[in-house]
Amino acid sequence: PCRPQVLLLEASARLGGWLQSTRTADGAVFEHGPRGIRPGGVVGTDTLRMVSELGLESDVLPVPGDHPASRNRFLYVGGALHKLPSGLGALLRPVPPFSRALLWSGVRDLLAPAGTEPDESVHAFVHRRFGQEVADVAVDSLCRGVFAGDCRVLSIRSCFPALFEAERRRRSVLLGLALGSGKERGAESGLSRRARAERWSQWSLRGGMESLAEALAAFLHLHGVELRCHAPLRRLRRHPDGRWQLTLADGTVMADHLVSALPAAALAEVLPAEAEPLAQELRRIPAVSVAVVNLQYEGVTLPVTGFGHLVPSSEDASLLGIVYDSVAFPQHDGTGAASVRLTVMLGGAWFGQSFGDPAATSPSLLLRRAQAAVREQLGLEPAPTRSIVRVHQACIPQYTLGHWQRTERIGRFLTERQLPLSLIGASYAGVSVNDCIASAKAAVGRLMG
Repeated sequence: PCRPQVLLLEASARLGGWLQSTRTADGAVFEHGPRGIRPGGVVGTDTLRMVSELGLESDVLPVPGDHPASRNRFLYVGGALHKLPSGLGALLRPVPPFSRALLWSGVRDLLAPAGTEPDESVHAFVHRRFGQEVADVAVDSLCRGVFAGDCRVLSIRSCFPALFEAERRRRSVLLGLALGSGKERGAESGLSRRARAERWSQWSLRGGMESLAEALAAFLHLHGVELRCHAPLRRLRRHPDGRWQLTLADGTVMADHLVSALPAAALAEVLPAEAEPLAQELRRIPAVSVAVVNLQYEGVTLPVTGFGHLVPSSEDASLLGIVYDSVAFPQHDGTGAASVRLTVMLGGAWFGQSFGDPAATSPSLLLRRAQAAVREQLGLEPAPTRSIVRVHQACIPQYTLGHWQRTERIGRFLTERQLPLSLIGASYAGVSVNDCIASAKAAVGRLMG
């Protein structure tokens, strides 16, 4: 068969979406979106293979398992930093901020009966299996770090499918995770074998995460794909011959099949009237806004060394956490004076109550808030030598309770109406870079057979 003609339409001036990196003249790199990718599982393996195929292998910056950024993660609770427990000793004795040994939470999980609900909030699930403290402190923080979201409204089934499945399969989460599901491995590459041998916790790229998007764009261009920026989709309708007619600012495009990586709510806005039931489901998948504040300090030393710290919502709802970028990726510090790069994450599900409308929040307010947090929580007194503030509106989709039913109904609608439409991106089956790549790969697999 002849090769399909592929046209990629991008609304903004650049490709890569939330993959945004600033590179300075002295070689420093600041990430405004994802700042590292996990190598684990089928999805992680597949991404590393793609990186190899794009010729980026020599640009990969790994964080091996014995590195402080892999071993040390912290929680800021009760006005102090606490290293998250790791190793057996930590399970057997109380480690602040936990008031009793985590072993008891494990015992609770082994003895608790399996849940029977088709879905449950992340908080309710963890409270039931591991107790109040693990839910209120550890898992509350984890959901803020991963989803910038509230574990009391997020779905265990959609946000942490491995935990949900483990309980279903073995009655105990710990047993289910320990015994595994005999998961298959992705397409291996030299990189993925190295990642396993060296137990990488994450990896980045020398030019920052945005260089992944740039390499992809160059590869596609080379293979005859037309890439068009500044091309927002205004309206979508079905032509009588079954094809899609896409209305753009400067004309129309006809397409046999459409692959949408738009956020669910954005796609809902352009769908034709006859797809209103689909639009209604898509509007029920919300997304939260996050302010990302990059700070660079000179002549300071961090009080601890590790990946970074998270802050539970009970401690300070407005501040999600601080990533110690220089620890994981010193290669991104640049050739100037010795410096410490940090990223402060603000808002998320708490953005409105903390800072008001994300579209109208003043960057200087966010910068002051971030600097104050660095002063209070890490003790860094001087003003930063460089700062960048970005507000990402509706950047992380929230898989709230019952999300699995929404995605199932969406899938059914597409099948029953035989719509030549594939939905990919972060709104449906995983918010990580790996998940987005995997969802695109799966869609193309279904499309090409």
